[in-house]
Amino acid sequence: MGEHPVTRGGPVRAQSLEVRTRPDGSVIIHPHGSVGLDKAVELRQLLVHTVRHVRPLRLILDLTDVGTIDAINVGTLVAACNLGDDHQVAVFVDNPTPDLADRLRAAGVPPQRLRHASRAESPGRYDFR
Repeated sequence: MGEHPVTRGGPVRAQSLEVRTRPDGSVIIHPHGSVGLDKAVELRQLLVHTVRHVRPLRLILDLTDVGTIDAINVGTLVAACNLGDDHQVAVFVDNPTPDLADRLRAAGVPPQRLRHASRAESPGRYDFR
């Protein structure tokens, strides 16, 4: 169970994905823009590698800068949560838009894995702050 760092030093940024490791060992994957079919393989491989080989205490998918995510990648995020459970890695999805948070919940992401999602039109219903 050797440690395989995802990043060494500063953040690594591909065209659409930024990856960094916090001092506490948490790995943050920060996609940018639209996450569509063209990024599905890259995202899936990164998530699987991080959970299976790096095995951080926490894996955080920060969706702050994501406009849209297609259905394939929604499924990938759900699978990453399940894979994390199998490997004792807590996977969290931070800052999804309210609509994306609804899609992720409907697809099977447990509500406690969605952080900093809010729904302004129905206060308190989806407030995870």
